[in-house]
Amino acid sequence: MVIALVEILRAAGFSPGVVSRGYGGRPRVWPQKVTALSDPQEVGDETVLIALRAGCPVMAGPDRVVAARALREGGCDAIVSDDGLQHYRLGRDVEIAVVDGARGLGNGLCLPAGPLREPPERLQAVDFVVRNGGDARPGEFLMRLGGNAAVRLGDGQTRPLASFAGRKVRALAGIGNPERFFDHLRAFGLDVEARAFPDHHVFRAEDLTWGEDVPLLMTEKDAVKCRAFSRESLWSVPVRAVLPPEFAASVLNLLRTQTHGRQTA
Repeated sequence: MVIALVEILRAAGFSPGVVSRGYGGRPRVWPQKVTALSDPQEVGDETVLIALRAGCPVMAGPDRVVAARALREGGCDAIVSDDGLQHYRLGRDVEIAVVDGARGLGNGLCLPAGPLREPPERLQAVDFVVRNGGDARPGEFLMRLGGNAAVRLGDGQTRPLASFAGRKVRALAGIGNPERFFDHLRAFGLDVEARAFPDHHVFRAEDLTWGEDVPLLMTEKDAVKCRAFSRESLWSVPVRAVLPPEFAASVLNLLRTQTHGRQTA
């Protein structure tokens, strides 16, 4: 979603940037400018992925106000806050909530009794609700993840996912919902032996080796942490957010309305 928003903003003539918590990063100084070559253990895996795919300035740090100011001073006129809905110190013109289409709101309770950071009523206050998979409800926009190719970590070779069908492959995922990734692969006819890891898992070489050496497919988020282990059997599977055209138009219209008369968004 963050990458898609950057693309929407750039196509509309903005100079976007992204602020992120940098979850799991351990630098000595925050905020940190993130590039495609940054170390995920220093600035977080998701921020490196965003920098790699979005091609825009990315700033990571727990104080998003400071990070956002750094982006504005660097020339960004529209800022997307990754996973930032609850960071109320950071001003905002547009709020977008993304709901997992498969798991929904869980038991509807906030942490630690349930999975939510805020009560379900919060959805009534945001500007847009996007449902990731499943069926959109009235007033929501539906987002699906598209991606039909794999990219080899070592040399960037691209292969259609369907070309892996008919042979045994392995897959790993250290994301919030690993089954979503495994189901994506199975939809292309792949016979997947899957292994799930905790979200933001720091991979070791032994995590990538079990049994015979067969193609091992992983998410892009995992791949940025496995570049040092690159070998011919390791493949990343890029995905993209597929959204209805009216979503982009609605976001841009609201943004321009909210920021009318101001030089920056």
